[in-house]
Amino acid sequence: MSDNSGEGSTGNANGQAVTNITLLEASTPLIAMFSSFIIAGFFIPVGAEFLIIALLFSAFVASFYVKKYGHGWVDIQKSAGKKISSALPALIILLSIGMLIGTWMFSGTIPMLVYYGIQLINPEFMILTAFLVTGGMSLTGSSWASAGTIGVALMGVATAIGAPLPATAGAIVSGAYFGDKLSPLSDSTNVCALGAGANLYDHIRSMLYTAGPSFVVAFIVYFFASAIIGTDTALADPSSSPILAELGKIYSFNWILMVPPLVVIVGTFKRFEAALAMAISSITAVIIGIMVQDFSLNNALMSAITGFNVDMLGGDVSRHSDMLLMLLNRGGVFAMSSTLVIVFSAFLLAGAMDLSGALSKLLDTMLNYVKSTFTLIAATMASGATIIGLTSHGSVTALIVGGLFQDTYKEQGFAPENLSRSLEDSSTILEPLMPWTVSAMYMATTLGVRTVEYAPWAVFCFCGGLFSLLLAATFDRTGFGLKRLEK
Repeated sequence: MSDNSGEGSTGNANGQAVTNITLLEASTPLIAMFSSFIIAGFFIPVGAEFLIIALLFSAFVASFYVKKYGHGWVDIQKSAGKKISSALPALIILLSIGMLIGTWMFSGTIPMLVYYGIQLINPEFMILTAFLVTGGMSLTGSSWASAGTIGVALMGVATAIGAPLPATAGAIVSGAYFGDKLSPLSDSTNVCALGAGANLYDHIRSMLYTAGPSFVVAFIVYFFASAIIGTDTALADPSSSPILAELGKIYSFNWILMVPPLVVIVGTFKRFEAALAMAISSITAVIIGIMVQDFSLNNALMSAITGFNVDMLGGDVSRHSDMLLMLLNRGGVFAMSSTLVIVFSAFLLAGAMDLSGALSKLLDTMLNYVKSTFTLIAATMASGATIIGLTSHGSVTALIVGGLFQDTYKEQGFAPENLSRSLEDSSTILEPLMPWTVSAMYMATTLGVRTVEYAPWAVFCFCGGLFSLLLAATFDRTGFGLKRLEK
């Protein structure tokens, strides 16, 4: 393939390539990717390695059209590089979360939350509790921080009491995104409002039309799931769980271990950069681990980089239960390495589709079908889901799709908060359900449950889109759920 750019394309107002690519050609890379996932689902487990191969294969297919329409490999690298650059803050947060988990294990913060959580949580309502607690935590404005901190602790409790891990993980993901979507401190909430040209608080009020019913449905599902599924009868009394004795022998528990999460919470409300707040929290956790737990500085650094491991404690590791090893052996910057490779692979695909004009072709085709309220919302959501699936970048999705649809919403007489809500319901809360995206890989890595396993239980995430479409379908008859522009 030539590395020289040609004259086969120009750019549109949104900075995307404009070529004579056909709809079939534009769809071919996506067809290749989804076909790979379907085939793999029948024959092999869909893990991180396969996701990387599928994405690179799709990027390879897209590169044929890049060549056909006058670009080369260097151009793909530059296009992907721009996308990676714009996503760098999110990638830094991803690495920071890995460090945070490792150092919180080192300090004893997460083990203490598990220790007391086991004794306080009614195992009959573990799934519902995971949803409510994570939802409350994420109101501070970060779904990732919520899942990576209290979510990890809840997974530890679920493991200890024998609760179903996929259901618990799905409830955690649901709670994390519920609180995040209604928080004025959330970056994605602010960017979606910005991309649609909506007032932030008008946007949040509009979100209640879909987030509210979704919350109710999720609450009911988790309530009955908790009652029906139950937990391991051998661990029905969580206070008698053998893991409590093991944790008590390893760690000294006292109130000072709650300082690291307090740093994150205060930093969030003070509007510190998320990565900075997490870094400060990690440093605090290292100091506490050395002073309170009497662990070494060398082990502190290892916990931050490669993750905490009970081997650091010395002695006979075989004396520890598998449950304890599953709880403690995790975290570290290196734990996020496979996620980063997936992100880079996804951006190669997105860069190639941008250059060939495939992305513009797909979006423009969707706009051609806007004939009613329902098709307007459906086209917006389809566009949002497509872009977030290709880029894993909520801000890029909100700005591109918001820019494409702003005039159309005005022409149809709808207020911009309808657009911003459609962006949230189609991209932000759907992203953790797409196994190849950054958010999905983060949730899977952090919670220790594969995306395909927790996705059916992430009730809030897929209900938002369903309620958006339902409101759009019934609006012409009921006049409920969408707001008209004031004349």
